[in-house]
Amino acid sequence: MNRQATRPRARIFFSAVVCAACLVGAGLARSATPEDCRSLGKHGRRAEAQKCYESLTALHDPYLRAEGFWGLEMYEEANKAFRSAAEASPKDPRIRVRWGRLMHERFNNTEADNLFNEALERDPKNAQAYYGLALVSADGFDSKAIEYTSKAIELDPKLYEAHELMASLLLEDSDEAKAFDEADAALKISAEALNALAIHAAIEVLGDRSPDAWLEKIRQIHPAYGEGYALIAYHLVLNRRYEDGISYYRKAIEADPRLWSAHSQLGINLMRLGQEDEPRKQLEMSYENGFRNEETVNSLRLLDSYKNFVTFKEGDTILKLNKKEAELLCPYFEAELKRIISTYDKKYKMKLPGPVQVEVYPDHEDFAVRTMGMPGLGALGVTFGLVVAMDSPSGRPPGEFHWASTLWHEMSHVYILTATNFRVPRWFTEGLAVHEETEVSSEWGDRITPDILIAIKDKKLLPVAELDRGFIRPEYPNQVIVSYYQAGRICDYIKERWGADKLLDMVHSYAAHKTTPDVIRADLGMAPEEFDKQFLDWLDKDVGKTAANFDAWRVKLKEVAGQAKNKNYDAVLKQGEEARRLYPDYIYPANPYEFMAEADIAKGDKQAAVAILTEYEKIGGHNPPALKELASLEEELGKSADAAATLERLNYVYPTDEELHRHLGDLWFAQNNFSGAIREYNAVIAMGPIDKASAQFNAARAYFAAGQKDKAEDHVLASLEVAPDYRPAQKLLLELKDSNEGK
Repeated sequence: MNRQATRPRARIFFSAVVCAACLVGAGLARSATPEDCRSLGKHGRRAEAQKCYESLTALHDPYLRAEGFWGLEMYEEANKAFRSAAEASPKDPRIRVRWGRLMHERFNNTEADNLFNEALERDPKNAQAYYGLALVSADGFDSKAIEYTSKAIELDPKLYEAHELMASLLLEDSDEAKAFDEADAALKISAEALNALAIHAAIEVLGDRSPDAWLEKIRQIHPAYGEGYALIAYHLVLNRRYEDGISYYRKAIEADPRLWSAHSQLGINLMRLGQEDEPRKQLEMSYENGFRNEETVNSLRLLDSYKNFVTFKEGDTILKLNKKEAELLCPYFEAELKRIISTYDKKYKMKLPGPVQVEVYPDHEDFAVRTMGMPGLGALGVTFGLVVAMDSPSGRPPGEFHWASTLWHEMSHVYILTATNFRVPRWFTEGLAVHEETEVSSEWGDRITPDILIAIKDKKLLPVAELDRGFIRPEYPNQVIVSYYQAGRICDYIKERWGADKLLDMVHSYAAHKTTPDVIRADLGMAPEEFDKQFLDWLDKDVGKTAANFDAWRVKLKEVAGQAKNKNYDAVLKQGEEARRLYPDYIYPANPYEFMAEADIAKGDKQAAVAILTEYEKIGGHNPPALKELASLEEELGKSADAAATLERLNYVYPTDEELHRHLGDLWFAQNNFSGAIREYNAVIAMGPIDKASAQFNAARAYFAAGQKDKAEDHVLASLEVAPDYRPAQKLLLELKDSNEGK
């Protein structure tokens, strides 16, 4: 199937002769209005609403015709009619507002945003235009969504839809009390504010209370209002309660089988739980009925691509890898998964209820679709219960991605989400996962970035009770990264002060449905405000000086880069040390460690170069060229064991490097680490090298040294099959025969 995100002509045909002089079914001797038609639809009177919309399409007013076509799902005709209406009445902001709402509904937020702004140019106090901008911003979790919604309410306090949207935005931020109040405000304006009723129901569901009273009120107004169930499902999914969300998407479809957006979301969320057959059915149903947003289209394309993946089942793990790199990556991922499960079983004192499925995507855009249904996701991994999806090491530039650290991070989510039955705030599960990365190794995990230092310097860290907001709706660039760092350091602080068991106590408290303020009070014995104060004091002692030195560091690093460019190596070493002292954790591009190592090498001081690159390595630096340079220097200085250990670290960063595997295999072989050599030589074979004969021979000699003669013979024969005259392989084959005869 050719998947295209289009705006198709709806398959609705009707007579051109319609009754435009009366409102069908209402007994009113006047022309129908769009409001009349929408009211009929809102009360579930779909057939009458359709006739009402049909009547609008026969009128001469292009704006009314546009509303009629829109109501009949004839989107292309509606778009043309709106364009005609805008040309006929260029100063009318209402036309652009409604046209923008059509564009928003039909997945064109760029054009919708333009139209809402054009409406504001004509009427700067148009509440509906601000409401439209809020809808567009809300789709991308933009902090302006709340700003625009507040402006709409200010301009028109009776605009109940804006209160409904504000309630939903506040619930996204986990502020249930304010969300409740905003939903109530909408209901005071209109007792038929269906989404406000749905928000009340969502609050009850999220609190594990019965929503039936609110759902019954919705049914009394509109018996088939599937959007209400879908809104509840949306908030459940946002809180990572995927199975509950799926249940409510099913309820939405049961109420309104034609709610194609719910069919699409059902398919996407079933995919998130590792299913394929029903997701395809639901997504294709949405697609064939004209719901072709990018999430739907891209998810179908991704399902089509699954034929390119191979599945490995080993014990309590299921590993899905792309065929082009499966043979290479499988041994590394399986070994790390085994180590993770063994560690976390003991640490979290629990067993997972089923096998964990890990999906690894070499194309980052496929991973983004897998996790969000849309390209452009910045994360490296995401967890859906017992399913983990993540980038492949090959999906990112070399050195940008430590895949093993990411895997430990995501597997922490698997355990914590399971342990709490998904009743855990985002800040805590993310913070604990960040904490776990450096628990595995002090060299792992991201280091404090310039953006984080600036946020600390500018006192932008959030109170712990509000920290979830930093993940959902960032108010400044890179606030999400800052929030990850802050959450991780909070967990570091708790472990340092109260011990690791206290973190587990907090897990159990969240499982008992306690809020963050209650957990802080109960498990840490202080008010959240006092915790914030003490945590910030602790953090200031650790990184406050670095934050205060940030401006001076930036100037100094620029000087170092200039000296390096001019090859003033003595100045590089002097000023590089000053820059490193000001901000020791800076291991990112153009860092002083690499500048200084380059200077040491240029001056012929290999020992000093090894020393500075070792510091870089230990503080978390993992740029492949730098670590390969370190390994080469270590080997030159007779430190082959250190060289092998350095190259081994690179397997956790960028294992799609044939030369790395070949050389590490040689180092392991020379050190009699035959199992390590076997793994590395097999990795070379998996990468399809040009010199296949020597690759197979190296594996054969490693197997032979390890006493695995059958496998040695298989590989030596494979070597000779490629190059029959390859003397080393011929010699090894004779040795194998002699050893077998001597048994």
